[in-house]
Formats: sequence, structure tokens, C-alpha cells
Amino acid sequence: MTQHGQALLYVTHDRAGTSAVRSMGTAELGAGGVPVVLVPGLGAPGYLLRTLERCARSGPARLLDVPGHRDPAGRVCGDTLGALADTVARWLTDVPGGPVVLAGHSTGAQVALHAAALRPGRVRALVLMAPTFPPRLRRFGPLLGAAFHTAVQEAPGVVPAVLPSYLAAGPRRLLACARSAQADAPEEVLSRVTCPVTVVGAEHDVLSPPGWMRYLAGRAARGRAVVVRGAHAFPHRHPDATAEVLNGARYAPL
Repeated sequence: MTQHGQALLYVTHDRAGTSAVRSMGTAELGAGGVPVVLVPGLGAPGYLLRTLERCARSGPARLLDVPGHRDPAGRVCGDTLGALADTVARWLTDVPGGPVVLAGHSTGAQVALHAAALRPGRVRALVLMAPTFPPRLRRFGPLLGAAFHTAVQEAPGVVPAVLPSYLAAGPRRLLACARSAQADAPEEVLSRVTCPVTVVGAEHDVLSPPGWMRYLAGRAARGRAVVVRGAHAFPHRHPDATAEVLNGARYAPL
């Protein structure tokens, strides 16, 4: 029998650089099958809890809280894309079990992409959900405009899901993460990923428009693009549709 549950995982490092995991909340996950591991955008895991719960109905599911803005023990790594990707890559190395479906959202998609490139043997399939940023949004002015046009399409319920983490992080840390993601070129990293890649975007997302999804999928050796309903935070508003894509990656033949 499959058990339903969810776990929010913190990733820590000791002084020797070895990663360890401690769980918060329930440690009971869906049993059997390939694990789905979720990486949130801008260090705000709360909005992915609905998707995590849906994924756990079909198999193991985990949500990584990096860099851990609300961790009582303190943040586990820096706020920049490189530090986050290195931390997730270390976790992939040390966690027991077979390869996982690694899925990131927004800036977390860029983190997941770099982590998959660093640890290819630990990732069965990669799912990039609304990966940021297309080239025209790698300047701050156009990014602000796109963020505004996307925000008016979002469900109000996403605000309480992300606000506690944003307040704990503070504007300086959030800006550091966003600026490091702006400086990234995910289209170049995709050529180093050999596993199947699914790029998921929402029809009303201006930050990660459907054309950008299709372009990125075309850059992957084994890529496909999927367009779903909603705007940038579609995993919060449409968790069932999101989990359907993730479970498809979990059970798709290699």
C-alpha cells in the first residue's frame, strides 16, 4: 500500500563539506517508485507544498528548503545560484537510493539544471518548471515590467505561501539570488545534460513565456516542452496538473 505524506528537508553541511539531511514536519513519504525532488524558487518552499502532496500520492516526494531562510539553525548556503546548485548537488550525492526526478521552479529550475549537470548519474529525469530568465529579461528594467504583468495573473493565495520566506530572507538576499539568476544562461547548460528534460511553462507567464519553454526544450538532447494553465506560480494554483507532469517523468521509459 502506498502511504501518502510529505517532508520538507533542510540540507546542511559540516565543516568537512559533507552534507546531511534533517527533516521538518512529517517524514512519511509516498512509498515505492522513483523519488521526485522539488527545488523552490527564491528560497520559498511553501508554495510547492500542494504539488509535493499530490506527487506523494504516487510515490516518494521531497521538497528541499534551500538556502533555508526560515531554518532555526540558520541558512545552509549562500543565496547565489552557484551556491544553491552546489548544495543540491551534494545532497544528490549523499542521499541513499537510486536516481531521482529532479524538478525546480523559477530560479529553482536553474538551480536544478546546474545540479543535474554536476551530478548526471543521480538524475533520472529533469523537469524545469517556468525557468527564468529569457535573454531580454536579463536586464532589471524589462524584468520589473514582466514581473508586474505576471503578478496580476497570479492567484492571491500564493502570497501567504511565499511571504514568510521572503520576509525572513530580506530584500538584499532575494535580490542577490535574482541577480545571480539573471546572469545565468540556462540554454548553454542544457547541452551538458544527457537525461530526459521536460520544460514546463504556463500560458500567462510573462517571466517564462511559452516560446522560451519551447526554445529551451529544443536545446536539450532529449527535451520536450509542456504548456499548462496559469501564470508563473502555476504549481501552487494547479498542483494536480503539475504533479501529472512530474509523475509522467517519474514513470516514463528511459
